Amino acid sequence: MEIHFLSSRALNAEETTLWMKKHGTNIHQQVHIGKNIKALKDLLKSHRIIFVIGGPGCGKGTQCENMAAKYGFCHVGLGELLRKEANQATVRGQQIRDIMLKGLLVPTGVILDMVSDNMLSRPESKGFLIDGFPRELSQAQEFERIMGRSPNIVIVFDCSTETMIHRVLHRGHEGQREDDAENIVRQRLETHYTLSEPILAFYQQKNLLRNILAEDAAENIFAKCCSVIDSLQ
Repeated sequence: MEIHFLSSRALNAEETTLWMKKHGTNIHQQVHIGKNIKALKDLLKSHRIIFVIGGPGCGKGTQCENMAAKYGFCHVGLGELLRKEANQATVRGQQIRDIMLKGLLVPTGVILDMVSDNMLSRPESKGFLIDGFPRELSQAQEFERIMGRSPNIVIVFDCSTETMIHRVLHRGHEGQREDDAENIVRQRLETHYTLSEPILAFYQQKNLLRNILAEDAAENIFAKCCSVIDSLQ
């Protein structure tokens, strides 16, 4: 059975830790990159890193695929990585599945492990589009602490709540995803807005935010994305 994010509210890091202790879930918070950290830092010295942030249904996944194809980037989709891991018959898969079904945020250390493993598996890429990351401020801060650098830019897809709900409901009707029901979509959006506010402020101070209005036709949105990436040349 596939697992999807069915939360009514994503809990913060402290609440997640308390829940894990109460329920005996011992998935580690610390990052386990360990011996791979030097290889990862070396890889990232010469590669562009672009974070892509936006609510469910804003179109970031589709546009990341398009950008990856045009520029030779690796598309790291965090949501897809988590769903794939949660469906594995492993201890970590079970732990992630339990956390997601309780509406908790998967610990930052686990997220960074998954992202770094994916990046290290694609050293031939010209850059990395990390879609759906960071999901909370601590992930942004921990990434910079471990990697010793910031992303080159952070693309933010601006889209109205009603547009995103309409798109996701249409997607859910076609794909029958459990987490595409309207009440769950609204809950996910509420969580997204709450968690993204400090992240956006963090990157705004660094002058890294690039906002893209994502209400337009897909080809026009893609053109805007390309303009942002071309500005890095």
